[in-house]
Amino acid sequence: MKIYNTLTKQKEEFVPLVEGKVSMYVCGPTVYNYIHIGNARPMIVFDTVRRYLMYKGFDVNYVSNFTDVDDKIIKAANEAGVTASDISQKFIAECKKDMADMNILPATTHPLATQEIDGMLEMIQTLMDKGYAYKVEDGTVYYRTRKFAEYGKLSHKNIDDLEGGHRDIKVTGADAKEDPLDFVLWKPKKEGEISWQSPWCDGRPGWHIECSVMSKKYLGEQIDIHAGGEDLVFPHHENEIAQSEAANGKTFANYWMHNAFLNIDNKKMSKSLGNFFTVREITEKYDPQVLRFFMLNAHYRSPLNFSADLMESAKNSLERILNAAENLRAHMTQEDTLTDADQENLKVREELVQKFCDAMEDDFNTADALAAIFEIVKLANTTVDGASSAYAKELYHTLETLSGICGLKVEAEEEILDSDIEELIQKRQDARKNKDFALADQIRDELLEKGIELKDTREGVKWKRI
Repeated sequence: MKIYNTLTKQKEEFVPLVEGKVSMYVCGPTVYNYIHIGNARPMIVFDTVRRYLMYKGFDVNYVSNFTDVDDKIIKAANEAGVTASDISQKFIAECKKDMADMNILPATTHPLATQEIDGMLEMIQTLMDKGYAYKVEDGTVYYRTRKFAEYGKLSHKNIDDLEGGHRDIKVTGADAKEDPLDFVLWKPKKEGEISWQSPWCDGRPGWHIECSVMSKKYLGEQIDIHAGGEDLVFPHHENEIAQSEAANGKTFANYWMHNAFLNIDNKKMSKSLGNFFTVREITEKYDPQVLRFFMLNAHYRSPLNFSADLMESAKNSLERILNAAENLRAHMTQEDTLTDADQENLKVREELVQKFCDAMEDDFNTADALAAIFEIVKLANTTVDGASSAYAKELYHTLETLSGICGLKVEAEEEILDSDIEELIQKRQDARKNKDFALADQIRDELLEKGIELKDTREGVKWKRI
């Protein structure tokens, strides 16, 4: 299995630190609003990488954080007249809903930056003790970028050509920096901001230190794969390497994976251009599975263009897979045995499964992997008539397994029975009587996902299938 490593700019054979296990850290979103389709690409891509590693028998420890303290969160909270925690908790829940809709497996751990402050204070102190960090008069702590000899090795930039590794944050006391390239580890609070006590000042962490600490806590000082969007290569991931390797004295991550940008109608997505779309907006028009298929229909390192035409094409392509699966299910009617012709066709199936695996093992080429699935669809459509039920079952299992590695569901959804609907409605009524409105809303949403719409009337709750 080969992975393109941003660090070395070449494909490398994947050799995990511990045989049979994979430690993987994927930078998650900053939760101040609904996630946009640019956020969705790394979520879908690296979930698929994880799924393939699991298919190959690896025990994958997959950590993806939520940045729940940030200038944008504080700004959104102030505008709404609520706390930063109110904003972040709301949009973490909304993000998890969108991720579930896109069939993204929950991470082994979803750490929150605000719950890992002690670890950040500890790592910052270690960096200060080792001479990699320093405090200025107002309590801001900076990282001495030039002291880390290998700074720039991930982004392949010469340190003298680099701009400061900030996240466009105006920091009080910035003029006191020893070097313009030094970046913030800890900064003093401003009026009305969330803050924590530290040996240097009441304040909050810089963005980069958060991921270094969360990765170390949940995966260890060294990890196999660190991943995210290509916009994170510099400064975020470059700074993570500088912090982690200086503090721990070890190589931070062996393989760095980055997905390319997503454009909208061949233009960069931006609110000012009016081409900014949230996942929630797109999934009101298309099944989330269509969005997932669209994302995987290109190599993750290739720029991806989003347009209505391409989404329609993805919808039609996905339909071909689902129709083939439905056709196979219709032929799974009895218990019988494979014929000689079936056996020959299954040899072709094995070649196509290998084709799928070869694509995935060549730096997770999901576009070619999907092409192999379509060849299995064609095989199914052209050979299942007149074949045994056993053959239909074999092909269906293959289609279900390979589609599942891509996070695409082909199984038929079970229709909910009227009696089950009535039972859930009663549970909802009981919850409302007990003033457990969260549970009542959860049941309503659960029924809506199953295609059941509720309407509260004077005569009681009415429902209908939609």
